[in-house]
Amino acid sequence: MSDMLQEWDGTAYPELIRNLPEIEVPITGVRGWLLQGGKQQVVFFDIEPSGSVPPHSHCAQWGIMVAGEMSLTIGEGTKIYKKGDSYYIPEGVVHSATFLSRVNVIDVFDSPDRYQVKK
Repeated sequence: MSDMLQEWDGTAYPELIRNLPEIEVPITGVRGWLLQGGKQQVVFFDIEPSGSVPPHSHCAQWGIMVAGEMSLTIGEGTKIYKKGDSYYIPEGVVHSATFLSRVNVIDVFDSPDRYQVKK
């Protein structure tokens, strides 16, 4: 099996990703590893099917599903996203998510300080 298809401790991310700095996330069951850029952040999320992210807004966000299934509401529209699906959330648009299974998603945030490294 290739590294792209293996799972490590339930996550689709290899050690290369899991060795990145972990971020502070105030939601139980959500972990993320940060790749920091000068003007953006990329976060590799691993999310348990234990709940949801409440409605909120922030900088622009683009994401792609690596594994799992989630219900994502962007503005007034809700859609089920699965492996290979991508989405774009414009800056300031209210959005929320419910995790229907364990989810691995890669999100790019148009801000260099959306998340902080875990201490």
